[in-house]
This record gives sequence, structure tokens and C-alpha cells, in this order.
Amino acid sequence: NEIALIDVRGKNLCDSRKARYQFKAADGISRGRLMEQADRYDVVSMDLFDTLIMRRTLFPTDIFDIVDCRLREKGIVITDFCGRRLASEKYLARFSAATLVEIYSYMKKTYAIAEIVPEELAELEWQIDCELAVPRLEMCSFCEEMHRKGKEIYIVSDTFYTKDQLVRLLEKCDISFYRDIFASCEYKTAKTEELFERLKERVTGKKVIHIGDDFTADIESAQKHGIAACQICSGTELLEMAGWLGLWDSMEGVANRIKIGILVAKLFNSPFQFEEEGQKIAVKTAFDLGYLFFAPIISDFVIWFAEQVRKYDLQNVWLCARDGYLVKKLYDALTGDTSSVYFLTSRTAAIRAGVENEEDIRYVSEMKFSGTVEKELETRFGISGQAKAGCGRMEEQSLTDYAQMILRKASSVRKNYLTYINGLETGKGDIAFFDFVAKGTSQMYIQKLIPNHLKGLYFLQLEREYMQEKGLDIVPFYGKEETDNSEIYENYYILETMLTSPMPSIKEFDENGEPCYAQETRTKEDIRCVQEAQDGIFDYFTTYLKLCPIAEARVDREIDERFLALIHGVEILDHDFLSLKVEDPFFNRMTDMTD
Repeated sequence: NEIALIDVRGKNLCDSRKARYQFKAADGISRGRLMEQADRYDVVSMDLFDTLIMRRTLFPTDIFDIVDCRLREKGIVITDFCGRRLASEKYLARFSAATLVEIYSYMKKTYAIAEIVPEELAELEWQIDCELAVPRLEMCSFCEEMHRKGKEIYIVSDTFYTKDQLVRLLEKCDISFYRDIFASCEYKTAKTEELFERLKERVTGKKVIHIGDDFTADIESAQKHGIAACQICSGTELLEMAGWLGLWDSMEGVANRIKIGILVAKLFNSPFQFEEEGQKIAVKTAFDLGYLFFAPIISDFVIWFAEQVRKYDLQNVWLCARDGYLVKKLYDALTGDTSSVYFLTSRTAAIRAGVENEEDIRYVSEMKFSGTVEKELETRFGISGQAKAGCGRMEEQSLTDYAQMILRKASSVRKNYLTYINGLETGKGDIAFFDFVAKGTSQMYIQKLIPNHLKGLYFLQLEREYMQEKGLDIVPFYGKEETDNSEIYENYYILETMLTSPMPSIKEFDENGEPCYAQETRTKEDIRCVQEAQDGIFDYFTTYLKLCPIAEARVDREIDERFLALIHGVEILDHDFLSLKVEDPFFNRMTDMTD
């Protein structure tokens, strides 16, 4: 009817979302064009860094920050390490292409560093670079095809790594199609000097094309020495073409640059971003959606959660079903301790066992149910077929009209729930009680069942002011002041859906303390999609923990929200994800993921 629908923040809910990020105005080579050009030559010379492989950090100099952090973790403090490391490399570059050991030898002598020998520093930096490095898969596939066609492939790189170090780095990236490596530090000359001449001497009489990302070092220098050249885009160049994806103001701190580098190494791993009509930036799988957009904010939450457990000296950790399914895996991976409990509960299960009086029932009734009282009785309390049990017409009644029936059932449900809880062998001390996004209803009713104090550690608490009178002890990752004008309210339903377990929601427990599950409403494809996204989140989490020094792994909600918001700025091609339903059975609501 062409009527605008505006939400409380003034946003038109009828506006259709379109992918914002694309390369329509940018120019770059396609795989087909590159193949066509390379086919004319006998020899393919390949640049290494940012062409065949890339680092999972934003800038090459970030490695110096990571080396510095790793040294400090060992108790070795070198004043202005990063500045001195860079200054040493620049000074030696005036005379020749130095090795990493030579750079650190000069640095040690110039700045009178006594704490560690150059060889150890060089090995540490190389090891860190190996951890950061990943192959650019489509460039490697291109080279393998050239190799099968009989082309000779050489790697020509301006680098302070020796040939032996580069061989080991390439082995780590599963790259073996090359004939030889021309490393500037071994020939003591750079690409802008005579390194391409050394290549020509090796392949005398053969036609050569060089492929690289740097216009000066790769393209101009190759052409200057009579070698054809073709430029491809590095991941960082593609990020710049895409307007930095709104991340330009989020680069402070090595942790954030690692986060951005991880995204670039996945999203822009391929230089061939100019193949499809419209040239939209696209994400094809649920795994990549989890890895790129959901993982950063979930990772920072889990890091924060572990900090709160230590801060408040919480002796027990309960990660509530179903949102705690993945969070437990992440928390256990972070702490190296599997003693946390995946606590079987739900809002429905907690209420069925915890209601003790009409005031409790009135509280539940205030959470408006989308359906009839009869349906509400069945969904929230497991009481069905009671249309004739009350007086008058049921549509004119409320839950409190069935108070005695609800409370009678609650006594048996509570007993069964306690059988399950007692089987957990919970130790003395307070319990860290995880809920993802909630008012505190589950915590309020579970607290009635156990003697231990529950310390709620939530991702986000809803209606916090309303719940203050309930006396709940809750610390949210997102406070009210941080959620105003944030991406969280916009997207937490999506996050919640992607965190949920492969099992249905829990209704209550039987007399043996075994869970009684609700009927599963998701398809096999839905569950597979969610699990695939969770695999992506877990992969990101372990990668981030491995790459980011402990001292630098600070929580930054602002950059996390920007990653999360990107889900609305790219083209999503995973049909199963787009077909998901966002379920909230307690309120009897189902929403299409696309909405």
C-alpha cells in the first residue's frame, strides 16, 4: 500500500538492502586475461609477497610489533624495537640487499643491544612471518596450470629472507611448482637494480613475463630490463578500492590490524575480483560468513567473558543452552580447561520449573505471546487441551486464570530439573551464568533452584532498567550506553541464530533428569548451514589467538561492529543461509533471515 514503516530509531523498515561494496569503478585483470597473456611466453616470473602469498595482517611492519610483543613475553625489552628494526633495514638498503641476520647484526651493534643474538631475532621474525603467511589460492592455481603447460616458473622477490628460508615458507604454503628462487639478499641486488638481469642470464633466449603487484618494483623494473610485465592487485589494494570497507578509522593497535589482515586474506585472497557482472564483493559460503563477519565480535566476547570469570573469581562456569554450545568450545579453547558446563536450559524450561506463585505467572504473561492463551499454555507451560477447564471463553482469559494448574505442574517439573542439576556435581562458590541476549528470565528462575549465587555474564542484557528490581546480578558485555546507535540491536537476532546448537530447544526434564526436547523445526540444511558458520567462527578464533600476542588481544567493540555490519554491504550467495528462519518459540515468532 506504499506506506512507510518506521522503527523507533527512525529507520524505514521497507527499504530494501543492497550490496554497497563493489569494484564497478575499479579496473583489474581477470584470470582469463592473465592466462591469455602468460600463454605467449616460455618463462613466468612471479613476485612472492602479496602476489603468490599474503600475510594475515594489514601492513608488513606489523611483524615488528608482534616480534616486540613476543620478546616482551620472554622478558626481553628492547627500547623502540620497531623503530630501530625499520631504521636498520632502511640504512643497509642504501648499500645492498641485506639478509635478516645482517639487519639484526647492524641493529645490535648500532644500538648496543645485549639481550639477544641476531640469529635468534632473525629466526623469531621468520617464524612469525610463516605463521602469518597464507597462499593466494587462485594465483597458485594459475601457476600450477602454467606449470602443466610446460612453462618454467621462477620466483623473484625483494626480500631479506634467504633462499632456504623462502623454500621452507613455500613448503608451509604447499607451493612447489617453481623451478628456482631469486632472492634479492642472496644476489645483493633488488628488482629495481639488477635482479631481473640475473633472471635473464638464467633463461637466456627465452621469452619472459613477470607478474607482480608493485608498479615500480615489478612492472616498471621488469619492463626496464626488457621483460614483459603484468600487474595484479594485492589484497590491501583491493581493500583500498573498496573504500577500506569502512575500516580506515579502526587501524590503531596491532590486534586490529591483525583482525583486518585476517579479513583481507580471506575476502580478497583472489586478485580476480573483476570477473562477474556488476563486480560486487560476494561471500559464497556460511563458513566464510561466520569467519569474516560474526567471528570478531564473538571472539572478543569470549575473551571478555574469561576476563570476568577471573576478575570475579567465579568457581563454576555454566554456559547455557542453546547459545552456549559454540561459546563453550571457544571458552575451553581459550582457557585450555574443559571443566565448564554446557548447562541445559531454556527460558521455557527455567520458567516451567521456577514459577512459585501468581506473581511469577503474571511476569511471564507480561512477555506478550503471539497467539491464543491456549497456545501460550501449551508452549510455555506444556499444558494442552485445557480449553474447557477454565470458566468462560478462553480468549477472554489470561495465564493467571490457570495459576493452580500451572503451579501444580511446576512442582513436578522442578523436581525433575533438580535431578539434572544435582547430577552436575557443582562445586562451592559462585557460578558464571552465560546467556547471550536476554532480560535475565532464565537466570531469575534457575536461581530459585540452586544455593550457589549466579553471576550473569551476558553478551547483551535487554530491558535492564525493568529488571533492576528483580535483584539479579548481571554484567553485560554491551551496556546500554554502548548499544545506543550501535549495530548490535540491528543484528543480534542473526548472531543468536548462528550460535545455536544442533539440538532443539529444551522444554523440561523427565524423572531421570534427562532433557525433553521440543520438536525440531529446522531442516537438515538449516542445521548444516549453522554448523558450517560455527566452524568458520571457531577457525577464526583459533587463528586470531595464534597470531595475536596475548598482551595485544584487547577487546574493541567498535571494529567488531564494523565487521558485523559488512554482512549488509556485500552480496551473500549462500542460499541455505538466506533461507534460514530466525526462531523465537517462547514468543511464537518466526522471521525470515532475509528480513
